[in-house]
Amino acid sequence: QVQLVETGGGLVQPGGSLRLSCVASGNISNINAMAWYRQTPGKQRELVAAITRRAGNTKYADSVKGRFTISRDNANNAVHLQMSGLKPEDTAVYYCNAGSAVVGFFFPPYAGGDYWGQGTQVTVSS
Repeated sequence: QVQLVETGGGLVQPGGSLRLSCVASGNISNINAMAWYRQTPGKQRELVAAITRRAGNTKYADSVKGRFTISRDNANNAVHLQMSGLKPEDTAVYYCNAGSAVVGFFFPPYAGGDYWGQGTQVTVSS
């Protein structure tokens, strides 16, 4: 089993920045990709950014390109999401995700992997 623990959410003004972190533990040897998803009440879950564990290949939602950066710290089994230029429409619960099949992170329907974090709230408001 794999456990994912997220930190870094909070309240920020439009144009501000936040850094989300996710640390994986347990049986992590089969994890090949990690990602951040977000969900707002009344909307479907959306892939925000994904990264492969070994090569560091990345994918971003069009809505966050140029503003968000995903990175991994393999020594600490961690993945981070640096968010800049935040907009009110970025408000959502952000979830860390991990899995073995890279295709789930880089091709439609972007279902991701089997392991999910508890979610952390990001609120962008004046």
